[in-house]
Amino acid sequence: MTTQTSQSIYDFTATSMDGESISLSTYKDKVMLIVNTASQCGFTPQYQGLQELYDKYASQGLVVLGFPCNQFGQQEPGNATEIQSFCETRFGISFPLFQKIEVNGRDAHPLYKYLTKQAPGILGTTAVKWNFTKFLVDRSGNVVERYASLSKPEDLEKAIKALL
Repeated sequence: MTTQTSQSIYDFTATSMDGESISLSTYKDKVMLIVNTASQCGFTPQYQGLQELYDKYASQGLVVLGFPCNQFGQQEPGNATEIQSFCETRFGISFPLFQKIEVNGRDAHPLYKYLTKQAPGILGTTAVKWNFTKFLVDRSGNVVERYASLSKPEDLEKAIKALL
């Protein structure tokens, strides 16, 4: 009898802005808020709210993970250096940012294939609809909820506090 091992969020790696491969197991026992971001989007001001959540709850175990993506309206055209500089200068971002990825389609990052399968959207769709879609993951690595771009970071505060 063979047993199939199920994948865990901690099995994935992503490339940091400085080119380092980071295992998501680094964030074991933390509440993760995973967001696909863009610098030239109508939702870009949400960076401020994400940073405020991170500032407020990082000491209690929250980590925000930003994944820039250029798949929606070409709203993230920059390279890693430009994106990081923009985020730090404009919004004071100190939470982890990763190199640009795709979140939909054949070339979607494996993490996003996993996230969208674990927390499908409306009517069971797996595709990410736009920038600043958010996935909330509990301390055990379970994908708890998916939030649309319209959901402001502050709207997630109650759910985050419940997991901390």
